[in-house]
Amino acid sequence: MGNALCVCSRGTVIIDNKRYLFIQKLGEGGFSYVDLVEGLHDGQFYALKRILCHEQQDREEAQREADMHRLFHHPNILHLVAYCLRERGTKHEAWLLLPFFKRGTLWDEIEKLKDKGNFLTEEQILRLLLSTCRGLEAIHAKGYAHRDLKPTNILLGDEGQPVLMDLGSMSQACIHVESSRQALALQSLGCVLYAMMFGEGPYDMVFQKGDSVALAVQNQLSIPQSPRHSSALQQLLTLMMTVDPQQRPHIPFLLSQLEALQPPAQSQHTTQI
Repeated sequence: MGNALCVCSRGTVIIDNKRYLFIQKLGEGGFSYVDLVEGLHDGQFYALKRILCHEQQDREEAQREADMHRLFHHPNILHLVAYCLRERGTKHEAWLLLPFFKRGTLWDEIEKLKDKGNFLTEEQILRLLLSTCRGLEAIHAKGYAHRDLKPTNILLGDEGQPVLMDLGSMSQACIHVESSRQALALQSLGCVLYAMMFGEGPYDMVFQKGDSVALAVQNQLSIPQSPRHSSALQQLLTLMMTVDPQQRPHIPFLLSQLEALQPPAQSQHTTQI
């Protein structure tokens, strides 16, 4: 854990011997805040997530979130730039310095397009889904499940590549429940695919507002027929949203299907939208 942190002036801080300038607040929720800061050593923008820790358990959870970020080195999983714990009276603040994604989240992109009467093209959807699956595959390979996969937890890089965030929601899963971890991921991923295809959540306004979609499918989803999408993509969505978890395809199968559906000349690991 980085421990070289000081507030040098009203608008700057030092984290791991590097100075950062506060630019503006990006958002807040619960006991955490996210600020936009600029690294004065490199001119790059970063997102500084500050978590208020009232008890020892809060500090442990913040440390665990930092550890989860450090566990992965994958282009489709958000990496941690620096982490430190700051004392504030009898309480603490955990600071996670993360890359800043100016394009925002996948949901932001869907909303922008929807406001203009547009949708993601099938080619864009396939590339986004493929890269998202590769990120999930890396998480599963370490024995973890994301638990809160949704469009608001998928960032978009400058070239449109999806990057999974909110690793604090991940939980460790034992080998013997591998199929359950895969089934849950495919259900949540199916909800993400539905949103990309139709510009809205498959169940209710809760999903559209960004709340968790890691819930049990109670009834078979009626998928609208759309001339914008191929039968192959609609069939893939149907499989992912199957009520019986044991009947949903696993990530390796989904990856093979998506790789086969990629445009021949552009089946790289990056996604441009």
